[in-house]
Amino acid sequence: MVAIKAAEFAFPRMEAPDLDAMEEFLVNFGLVRAERTADALYMRGADSHHHLHVTHKAGTRFIGFAYHAESEDDLKRLAKLPGASGIESVDEPGGGKRVRLKEPNGYQIEVIHGMKAVAPLHVPRQLTNSGSEPLRRAGRVMRLPKSPTTLQRIGHGVLATPKVKETVAWFRETLGMIRSDDVYVGDKDNVIGAFSRLDRGKEYVDHHVLFCVHNDKAGLNHVSYEAQDIDAVFQDHEYIKGLGKYEHMWGIGRHLLGSQVYDYWCDPWGRCHERWADTDRLNATDGGHLVSAEEGFQSQWGDRPPERFIGHSSP
Repeated sequence: MVAIKAAEFAFPRMEAPDLDAMEEFLVNFGLVRAERTADALYMRGADSHHHLHVTHKAGTRFIGFAYHAESEDDLKRLAKLPGASGIESVDEPGGGKRVRLKEPNGYQIEVIHGMKAVAPLHVPRQLTNSGSEPLRRAGRVMRLPKSPTTLQRIGHGVLATPKVKETVAWFRETLGMIRSDDVYVGDKDNVIGAFSRLDRGKEYVDHHVLFCVHNDKAGLNHVSYEAQDIDAVFQDHEYIKGLGKYEHMWGIGRHLLGSQVYDYWCDPWGRCHERWADTDRLNATDGGHLVSAEEGFQSQWGDRPPERFIGHSSP
């Protein structure tokens, strides 16, 4: 039985030994400082959420993911689950109330309601003339603003885990996620990866809000943010590359499962962050699929995922 149906992905929570270096990376990546305290950094995008990324000054640990609840009644239901924290007031920027749980790998899962909203940021973009719509920018020339381009919102998180089936079942039963694509190797019962999306009924949502993938070591594989458009993915790839400070993990290409045009970069401590544009959007009436890893783990164009990406896990 499903406990609740989560409304949105909220943010990852992690540590870094140097908040200045972390903020510098995230600004170059396309996020904007929301607030910063003596021991924590809160970064936002262009949408109305107070923050989309939280870093605490400490080591290099991945702490967990947070999700938004539809109502405080959802928090009440979660607080009754075994091991749940009970409803707490959030004593940090953005505020609200939350319930904290542990998923099967031991990472913290926060479910939040009532976080402060902020005014959206205007990010100027140009329309694209195309074969079917050749006059969308009629009379105007294409001149892109300088990088970095502010990211729009958070998209999804990816957990590496030796317990794929158990982890997937927990998220689907606790937060009401539903199957988009399960990926197998060899026998169809040998599911080694699972793409799950939010269940918002008739409302269309991203192809996945969570991907769980097999790894001998549990940890964060990556966290993902939506860029303004495909131009921003390519333009800011060149900008970040030109800085010469950050490791490029994979991209640019277009996924098969989810269909995003993607680009992956690592922060100074090796945690992988994705920028993407143009995802598939599905609702609860769209069925889930079982696909082979050979078919599913490829790009429609661009290089195949490197082994260092497939095996990546930041504990």
